[in-house]
Amino acid sequence: MSGPTIISSRGARAADIFEAFIRGAAPDGGLYMLRDLPSVADIVTREYDRAPDFSRFSTEILDRVLGEWAPAGGWGEIARKAFPFAPHIREAGGHFLLELFHGPTCAFKDFGASFLASVLESELDRRGGRLVVLTATSGDTGGAVGSAFHGLKNVDVVILYPSGRISTLQEKQLTTLGDNVTAIEVEGAFDDCQRMVKDAFADEALSRSARLTSANSINLGRLIPQSLYYLWTVPALRASGIDAPPLFCVPSGNFGNLTAGVMAAEAGMPTSGFLAATNSNDVVPEYLRSGEYRPRPSIATISNAMDVGRPSNFERLSNLFDGDARRMGERIAAESVDEETTRETMRRYREGYGVTVCPHTAVGLAAADRCSRYSPDPQRPSDPTKRDAAVSRASSTASPSVVLATAHPGKFSEVVLEATGAPPEIPSRLRRALELEGESVRMPADSEALARWLRRFADHST
Repeated sequence: MSGPTIISSRGARAADIFEAFIRGAAPDGGLYMLRDLPSVADIVTREYDRAPDFSRFSTEILDRVLGEWAPAGGWGEIARKAFPFAPHIREAGGHFLLELFHGPTCAFKDFGASFLASVLESELDRRGGRLVVLTATSGDTGGAVGSAFHGLKNVDVVILYPSGRISTLQEKQLTTLGDNVTAIEVEGAFDDCQRMVKDAFADEALSRSARLTSANSINLGRLIPQSLYYLWTVPALRASGIDAPPLFCVPSGNFGNLTAGVMAAEAGMPTSGFLAATNSNDVVPEYLRSGEYRPRPSIATISNAMDVGRPSNFERLSNLFDGDARRMGERIAAESVDEETTRETMRRYREGYGVTVCPHTAVGLAAADRCSRYSPDPQRPSDPTKRDAAVSRASSTASPSVVLATAHPGKFSEVVLEATGAPPEIPSRLRRALELEGESVRMPADSEALARWLRRFADHST
C-alpha cells in the first residue's frame, strides 16, 4: 500500500509520518501536510446500526490512510490507548452539537494531544533519545498537552501561556502538573507566545541541540486525529436517520480544527461545507470577504482560546486551496460574533433549550443560527437520553448543521455564570485541578529570553 505524500506548505518533504510528527514544523519553516490522500468514503458512508465505536472506527481510517507507517503494535494499539473517550452528539435548537469535551481535560484538544503523545512515546521507545515538546496555548491546548505527555520518560514539556488571558481553571490545568511539565507565563498576548515558539524553532542550532518538537496544531500529529471525529460524525448521523451531508460549524482561532475538517473532506468525507465562526478576531472572515490576508494583534474576549490575530494554520489552509480566496470561499463560509451576541447565545440556549455551553461553543451556535437551514424549535428535547427521538425528527434531506462543542462549560464557570445567571456543573476532574497550587516561570515576551531558558535542555536531548 502506498501512502499519501507528506510535504511542507513551502515544499520540503518528510521521509515518513514520524519525521513529520517529531519535527513538528518543517525545516523550511512551513507546515507539514498530507496530500494525495486515499479515499475513505466507503468507510464513512457504510451502513451502521448505531454510531460506530470511535476507537475501532479510527483504527480502520488510520490503517487506510497511514497503513504503511504503522508504529510498533499497529494503529489499533495507538487508537485504543489514545481514545478511552469519544465524541458525543446531541441536539440543541435545531443544530447538532458534536461534544468533544469528554476527554481528561474537557476540551477537544484532548483528541490531538493524546494521539500525538501515544505515537511519540511508541517511537521514542523504539528509536531512543529525548524530545522537548514546546507549545504555546491560548487556553485549552496547554492543559491537554500537559496531561497527555505528563510523566512520559523521554519527553520534557514546556508550555507558554499569556498572563491574565486564560481562565483560572485553564491556568490551573497547566501549572499544577509539575514533573516533566513546565508552564511559562508570558507577559503578553497569545500571539507573543506563538511568535516566541516559532522563533525557537527557527533557531536551527537551538532546535537541533534541544531536540524541539511542537504539540500545537502546527504539528500534523494534532490534525490527523482531529480529522477522525469529523469523519465519525457522518456515520453517527446516518445511523440516526440523517443522510444529508452535514455543514460543520467550527469555532475558530488558530484554524487547526477547521483545517482538520477540510483534510477529512479531502479524504472523501461527504459534507455540504464548513462555517468558520470567529469572535472579534476576524482576520480570516475578512480575508474571505476581501481576498486580502491582514493579520493583526489579537483582541482579548470571553472566548479566549480563539483570541488569535495571526492564525498559524492559515498557511496550511491557504495551501489546500492554492492561495485562492475565491476557491476557499466556495468551501468555507465565515461569521464573526461579538461579545454581546456570545453572551446572549449562552443565555438563550440555557433558558430555551436547557443546554449550557462554553463561550467558544456559543460563538459557533450564534454563527450557525445566522446561517442554519433549520429553524430552532424550543419544543425539541435536548436531553441526551432523548437524542435519538430528536434526531429522527430532523430533516433527512436538508443539510444538518453540526456545531463543534469544543470545551466543557465548567472550564469557564465565571463567564457562564455572568452570561446566564447560573453556574455550570464542574466535572470532578476539573474540581481536582482547582484545589491544587500552581507553579509557573514568569517571562517577558522576548524570544531571546525563551532561547536562553531552553538551552538548559541542550545537553539532555539524547
